[in-house]
Amino acid sequence: MKRLKIWIEAVRLRTLPVSVAGVVIAMGVAAWRHEFELVPAMLCLVFAVLAQVAANLANEYYDFLKGVDRAGREGPRRGVTEGDFSPKALRNATVAVLVAACVVGCCLLFYGDWWLLPVGIVIVLGALAYSAGPWPLSHHGLGELAVFIFFGLVPVNLTYYVMAGHFDATAMLCSITIGLMGVNVLLVNNYRDKDDDAAVVKRTSVVIFGRQLAATAYLFNGFMAMAILSPLWLIAFLSGWSLWFYAIPTLYLLVHLAIWARMITSEGRALNPLLGATALNMLVFTLLLTFALQLFKA
Repeated sequence: MKRLKIWIEAVRLRTLPVSVAGVVIAMGVAAWRHEFELVPAMLCLVFAVLAQVAANLANEYYDFLKGVDRAGREGPRRGVTEGDFSPKALRNATVAVLVAACVVGCCLLFYGDWWLLPVGIVIVLGALAYSAGPWPLSHHGLGELAVFIFFGLVPVNLTYYVMAGHFDATAMLCSITIGLMGVNVLLVNNYRDKDDDAAVVKRTSVVIFGRQLAATAYLFNGFMAMAILSPLWLIAFLSGWSLWFYAIPTLYLLVHLAIWARMITSEGRALNPLLGATALNMLVFTLLLTFALQLFKA
């Protein structure tokens, strides 16, 4: 049981709503458009989760090799750094999850064009490039950009595409919203780890620009995420949808503000629950919006 808990910690379970949310919202929009297809949707969901797990494992493995992680860090326990499992075991687990993701990704070729193959390869390389290679993105202030692309734009739009066979403007707006929410999850993580990262010259955006700007960006991203969906809120108004529909963005923003207020007054390990809370707020918003769209079919 203890060993299982250690591996769950390595997977970073509390961050997985980031990959799930993008696929779920694409499913919601597709169903709203009467274009939902169960099998490709489930394949996209499994692929997205596997890709994120692989990225999380690779991040821990390569940060260990580079000496970035230190024992007793403020963030969640790093098993390989603390000696809970060997670097070889972590490397093998990373490879196994990547292979599984590739197998699932190849199954998606039955539902899309040939260009999905190179896109899938780019996604896998992106999962590794986040923390591996001579110029890891997360070490040069580009982690947020990678999250915005690979957990926002890519999963939402591609999931919609493999179900419908074309792209959709509403799905595109949702992908931007999901991307901004995903960035906020990483911002909390890097906000917490600023001192640890600075000590090992890991130049995250928070190390480069400071905690105050990071907190401001976090606050801005939440409101911008809702503003991006203004066309959808307008459709709801013009179509006479129930006013309860607007409780969804309102609830999200209230929780967002509460998390931000705690974020700017917390430090160290006290920030750990806020990372999970940010990811959960993102997932709850996605599920509520997906459900609401089904009540007002296009």
